[in-house]
Amino acid sequence: MTKTQTPSCWKKWGPYLSERQWGTVREDYSPHGTSWDYLSHDMARSRAYRWGEDGIGGFSDLEQRLCIGIGLWNHQDPILKERLYGLTGQEGNHGEDVKEVYYYLDATPSHDYLKMLYKYPQAAFPYQQLVDRNRIDKSHPEYELLDTGVFDENRYFDVFVEYGRPDPDDILIQVTIVNHGPEPALLDFLQQLWFRNTWSWGRGGESKPRMKRSGSQSMAIHHETLGDL
Repeated sequence: MTKTQTPSCWKKWGPYLSERQWGTVREDYSPHGTSWDYLSHDMARSRAYRWGEDGIGGFSDLEQRLCIGIGLWNHQDPILKERLYGLTGQEGNHGEDVKEVYYYLDATPSHDYLKMLYKYPQAAFPYQQLVDRNRIDKSHPEYELLDTGVFDENRYFDVFVEYGRPDPDDILIQVTIVNHGPEPALLDFLQQLWFRNTWSWGRGGESKPRMKRSGSQSMAIHHETLGDL
């Protein structure tokens, strides 16, 4: 650590992006206070969050203004896999719940190294099956993703996401994808970078930040609070 670097410098960036923003009290605009059912996963892809964002293997600045995450498509799903799937309070027989398989493998206190693993099926993700099988009464156990058989014959991808920072503002990303199935399988990968919309809600006249390509392999980013990156 140099003289200009303090422990707080390293906490400017970290794993602050939510696992899920849908179905939480933070995004409740329901007329009768039904916060756990108001904004479902199915609605999330067509709604703008106000108080946060979500993503898979997410990374962001401390106030979640500039967000980093991944997108996946197995050529079977009707939607891009870019946030964890789960049920609202009324959809799940044991309340709201995320129905995914993922692990956080490593992390340092300064967030200069992070590693997680997300397991993505090669068959169509069983969205409706998970809803239907969890509508039974509470005397039955929860019906989880592993119960659907979508991982049979190891037909899934391991998606390892790693973040490394040699300096507080220097973010390196490595994604390693392993096909565990018995045959070749298609997978599209998308590295995502986006701003949380804080400028449309009247927060002190904040202007919309800018992001543009500045060269063949570089990008210029300007945010009033974060500055030029």
